[in-house]
Amino acid sequence: MAFVSVAIMSPAGTKSFVTGATGFLGRRLCKHLQATGEHVIASGRSQQQGPWDEFVEADLESEDLPTGFPEGVTTVYHLASKAHALSETEAESDSYKPVIVDGTSKVVDAAEASHVQRLIYVSSVKAMGEGNPPGIPLSIFDESSNADPQTPYGIAKAEAELIVLGSKIPHVVVLRPTMVFGPGEKGNLPRMIRAVERGRFPPLPDTGNRRSMIHVDDVVEFAYRAATKPVAAGKSYILAHPEALSTRELYDAIRKSLGLGTKGVSVPLILLKTAASIGTLVGKVVGKRLPLDLETLHKLTGSAWYSSALVEKELGYCAQYSVRDWLEK
Repeated sequence: MAFVSVAIMSPAGTKSFVTGATGFLGRRLCKHLQATGEHVIASGRSQQQGPWDEFVEADLESEDLPTGFPEGVTTVYHLASKAHALSETEAESDSYKPVIVDGTSKVVDAAEASHVQRLIYVSSVKAMGEGNPPGIPLSIFDESSNADPQTPYGIAKAEAELIVLGSKIPHVVVLRPTMVFGPGEKGNLPRMIRAVERGRFPPLPDTGNRRSMIHVDDVVEFAYRAATKPVAAGKSYILAHPEALSTRELYDAIRKSLGLGTKGVSVPLILLKTAASIGTLVGKVVGKRLPLDLETLHKLTGSAWYSSALVEKELGYCAQYSVRDWLEK
């Protein structure tokens, strides 16, 4: 495969290469890098216009990268990935490996061949595990917690992290963001907002669970600092906003932002468990997941609570945008 590169403009400064640049996070990172005066080379499966100076067509799943990156690239931000499914099975593990594991290996090989000085890999907290399921004492996870990935996606991310950290690149950093939210995001939070707006999301009881999140612009700032601060070399960091809402608190914040007011009632947890059990059984019979089953209920009432204390201390930045404030705005 050869690089297909289209130059748009060439600002002064160093060159950065961004994989997965056309995605939700990638576009905002490229815009930030351009604002700092860097020459940004974006990469994606098909050529697109965006906040970058050159574009490289590359499909990590089906093609090998060339022997190296374009001349002058000093920093690679590796964001390209395969989004995880809401429900994963062991059979799906093969669908993650080509992009997440093999693709990361290709990026690392190309970076080493080009003598790239810095590589920032955006992984996920799912490489550590799934947090606290319902019924388990609430605890907050940090970088010292035992990593125990439990899904094909999390296992693939953990394997890719080892490839990055074991490379010969002088400055590598692994970032593990919690759930990322912000304008243009298409994941679980927008689905929940739509369900609440349409009256299809039940008023859950407050189980005291905690769900960590982080705004996309905070991830961008952490990524840039990870590349520019020597203390970050060889480290893995969790990215999260200090405020972690319970699912019920998030539900109330969404209703408030939609002008629906708060609900003083909630569906008893025992009724939800009964409905989820029925949903699981019916789903097995019809061969299709229903909107509410035990797996979904566990995710809604369990915790995914993570500490960002280490990255705040070492990179000198604290996430600025809470999900509550973002919803209100």
